[in-house]
Amino acid sequence: MTAAASPKDLANALRVLAIDAVQKANSGHPGMPMGMAEIAEALWNRHLKHHPHNPHWVDRDRFVLSNGHGSMLLYGLLHLTGYDLTLDDLKAFRQMHSRTPGHPEYAITPGVETTTGPLGQGIANAVGMAIAERILAAEFNRPGHAIVDHHTYVFLGDGCLMEGISHEVCSLAGTLKLSKLIALYDDNAISIDGNVAGWFGDDTPARFRAYGWNVITPIDGHDADAVSVAIEMAKHADKPTLICCKTKIGKGSPAKEGSADAHGSPLGDKEIAATREALGWKWGPFEIPDDIRQAWDANARGAKLEAEWDARFTEYQKSFPDLAKEFQRRTTGDLPAHWEEAVVSLDAKVREKAETIATRKASQNAIAAMASVLPELVGGSADLTASNLTNWPGMKVFTAAEGGNYINYGVREFGMSAILNGMALHSGLIPFAGTFLTFSDYARNALRMAALMKLGVVFVYTHDSIGLGEDGPTHQPIEHVSSLRAMPGLDVWRPADTLESAYAWICAVERNNGPSALIFSRQNLPFLKESERTGKDIRRGGYIVRDSGDEPEAILIATGSEVTLALQAQDMLASQGVDVRVVSMPSTEVFDRQDAAWQEHVLPNELPRVAVEAGISDFWRKYVGLDGKVIGIDVYGESAPAGELFKHFGFTAERVAEAVRAVLS
Repeated sequence: MTAAASPKDLANALRVLAIDAVQKANSGHPGMPMGMAEIAEALWNRHLKHHPHNPHWVDRDRFVLSNGHGSMLLYGLLHLTGYDLTLDDLKAFRQMHSRTPGHPEYAITPGVETTTGPLGQGIANAVGMAIAERILAAEFNRPGHAIVDHHTYVFLGDGCLMEGISHEVCSLAGTLKLSKLIALYDDNAISIDGNVAGWFGDDTPARFRAYGWNVITPIDGHDADAVSVAIEMAKHADKPTLICCKTKIGKGSPAKEGSADAHGSPLGDKEIAATREALGWKWGPFEIPDDIRQAWDANARGAKLEAEWDARFTEYQKSFPDLAKEFQRRTTGDLPAHWEEAVVSLDAKVREKAETIATRKASQNAIAAMASVLPELVGGSADLTASNLTNWPGMKVFTAAEGGNYINYGVREFGMSAILNGMALHSGLIPFAGTFLTFSDYARNALRMAALMKLGVVFVYTHDSIGLGEDGPTHQPIEHVSSLRAMPGLDVWRPADTLESAYAWICAVERNNGPSALIFSRQNLPFLKESERTGKDIRRGGYIVRDSGDEPEAILIATGSEVTLALQAQDMLASQGVDVRVVSMPSTEVFDRQDAAWQEHVLPNELPRVAVEAGISDFWRKYVGLDGKVIGIDVYGESAPAGELFKHFGFTAERVAEAVRAVLS
């Protein structure tokens, strides 16, 4: 670092890039980047282990901008340190199809580890990344061979800490003693509505100490040397660390520093000129002097760090060739070579047993079968393991002392789901976890983020309908399945028996471009023995589970427990001389992606249709049309045994048969 390119200069380069980009876009948040510039310089220029020319180096430190509205801080860092992000990219901030969207987006901008913006979820993703690092380190590291050894750093602000999810995940992180998780808190006391004193009076250091965190406070967030010392201390702690950095939002702006005016609006040309003068910045918009660029460039240091790791991994390969090969497979996301054999074996075993069991139990059986061939499978539950049946023989519960492949999340549905996203983003694991379907509401925005990022996360939901019985309407999902289906990119599976349950799991594991929600019953469901379906049929999301003896006059479409009901209605109608086809549609999203020939084969356009599902009816209009019928439930449930509830709400073969006769007439 030359004398001219001081830490102050490096921080100011971040400030001016942020204010220039926001001004050019006439949109954005300049205040946070200006306030956290010294903190960013201390971390990225002095501690962060990364290689801009290889953003996917497996042992890099992970960096998460939880306060994602300050995205120009991250974009400035990526540009200056040498990632494939040009000055023209910065000038296109917040513009259509640019690589610098309003909030950081995973797989859009090189070096962005996760999509952030919904406050609190970034710190939750970071907890997931730290858990993944711990699991992989415990599994692959050997004495003298630390091939998994990196930190997860997070920037967060008051908004992240006000969101309830921060309590869920930070409490868990403290309990699990995730010592390689380091969060730097931008304590500027300002949010959009002004000074937070009127609505956020928490003693944040005391809160985090109560969680079991190491807390370093107070730190002057504009003293880069002090921040750097705190980071070094945190790297040697035996628990997660929160570094509380007192800052001024909009630092350097004569008129707006320390005020909400700097939060989410451009400074304006006049104030930008005044800010440049106050900072002593002599250069024009988007102009960065060469000496400052050279001081920021991290490629030489990153190449050296990665080369050192490569050398260590070469030695590891010599000593542990099988482990090294497995590590490479896992971190590239490939399924094991014998995966297809495992699928064939599971299919045969399920058909042979032909069990009448709850699909939540069928799910557990599938998990157990897959866990033996998929060591990357990491499960868990939000305090409902005995009900969700997400555990399996031979699993190892994750503890503070060591890694494991099963996590007890406690009653933290939202936090759990966002943690799963972080684990998937880290690579090397296939994370899943469960809760009751009705509590997917608590977690909904984390599911949305998984879908938006196209992550291969598996969300397991049990107790799928009024069939859960006596717990009553608070626990009986009505609108939930359809509301999940409304989420773009999320594959929803509601299987009818053990075979469909197995294939729901198979498809979820194989899916590498989006999350899956697997929805299972509490009550026992019979195996569909009379069906000649193949695994390929089920993989298509919708198929003919049993056709009519003659040319069908109508079609019955059903999912989950209602497939058996449709088959009973089919028998009843056949005895009355009415031939109908029964279609099982465990995943409407997958069915909708099939070619037109398959869709027409299963659902010929000319045949009238009736849909049956123990959930809201409106969704099924896309398949049955205005002239079709839907047997659904559009009110909240009741507390009673499951059998009584199905009869009470009209889920009987007689009512289904009556609906078929109505559409035929």
